[in-house]
Amino acid sequence: MKHAPRVLRRSLARSAAIAAALFAVPAAAQRLSPAEAVMARTVDADYDRSVALLERLVNQNSGTLNLDGVTKVGTMLRAELEPLGFTVTWKPMGAVERAGHLIAVHRGKPGTKMLLLIGHLDTVFEPSSPFQTFVRKGDQAEGPGAGDDKGGMVVIVAALRAMQAAGTLKNANIEVHLTGDEEKSGSPHSIARADLIAAGKRADAALDFEGLVIDGGRDMGSTARRSAIDWRITATGKTGHSSLIFGPEFGDGAINEITRILAAFRKELPEPNLTFNTGVIAGGARATIDESGTASAGGKTNIIPATAVAVGDFRTLSPEQTARVRAKMEAIVAAHAPGTDARISFGEGYPAMAPTAGNQALLARLNGVNRDLGLPEMPALDPLKRGAGDISFVAADVDSLAGLGPYSTGDHAPGETVDLPSIRRQAKRAALLMSRLSAERSAR
Repeated sequence: MKHAPRVLRRSLARSAAIAAALFAVPAAAQRLSPAEAVMARTVDADYDRSVALLERLVNQNSGTLNLDGVTKVGTMLRAELEPLGFTVTWKPMGAVERAGHLIAVHRGKPGTKMLLLIGHLDTVFEPSSPFQTFVRKGDQAEGPGAGDDKGGMVVIVAALRAMQAAGTLKNANIEVHLTGDEEKSGSPHSIARADLIAAGKRADAALDFEGLVIDGGRDMGSTARRSAIDWRITATGKTGHSSLIFGPEFGDGAINEITRILAAFRKELPEPNLTFNTGVIAGGARATIDESGTASAGGKTNIIPATAVAVGDFRTLSPEQTARVRAKMEAIVAAHAPGTDARISFGEGYPAMAPTAGNQALLARLNGVNRDLGLPEMPALDPLKRGAGDISFVAADVDSLAGLGPYSTGDHAPGETVDLPSIRRQAKRAALLMSRLSAERSAR
């Protein structure tokens, strides 16, 4: 019509303004439920609080063998989790010469999914390390464990706070397991990981809060982690004057024997998803490598070496691959050169987290969260780019997803640096994913 009545014109103007406002709201925000929008806002509002918590955690040394320091970090996390409605237990691990584990349980609505959240209290930096202090540099912060895994624990707390603010935590069934010896596990694992393994058998999904991996500029989802199994080879030979080496009486000597073995490993072992490494080697008239990896050796150029020792590890993607590679290594070691002997032994190691269909389904759920947050899809990470972790102890029993902690660089070395904004990104992802999963019926 050419001239609408004034009231009608005002009404049309208001409708147009409302429509314009709706279109101005980011598409991602429109896909979030009201509770999810609250979670996203809460993570942002609590950002400074999260960084302050990270600073406190990092400034408390918790090298694996600093039992008192690991315990103190556990106390700090207790203070964060109890106000959120968790029943917190400290499980001492004196039986395996470690500090202990923090276990926090939140009971929600019966019959809904149980979520297992995994992180660790300890770092590789013992009190003797010169790297001890949190230093913030804008959006970056360096410090011992800033990423691995104190940053991961901060993401857990930030996500749970957001769930509490949105009202999704009250009905959620969640167990948090923060181990005190992930970087140097106590032995035997039948004691050191008994509680974690039992929790995996109860859970419907396991979420690991070690660091996010960015590959080619893209955040990646970790549906698999390889094993890490230590090995030690001790070779012996007949000692005598060097002029008699390779003869029928004295044979090849211990160093040549261990060299034969390692060369055969390099030639015969390679296969997809396998890596193997020799970390330390020593040989001579006498040679030792202690549990810390410190080597000692002595001898002379004109004496056939009597002893050689090598230590290393190998990493696989499945229990079947582990068994196959181990058998190959044993067969190579057993094919002794003349006049020598050799033995190989294996440590308990960390099992593999195989890339199962259930793990892929969890990543698909996370990518649903990414779409609703307006974040790019996360492809599955090549497991060759991810080391071993505690989640592998439960992965055979429950669908699992790793890498929900923040992004960091230089882990395990002085200068370890965390990207602070990634704490917010990861906490939002975790809060929404946990809220959605925990509202579903359990299949157990």
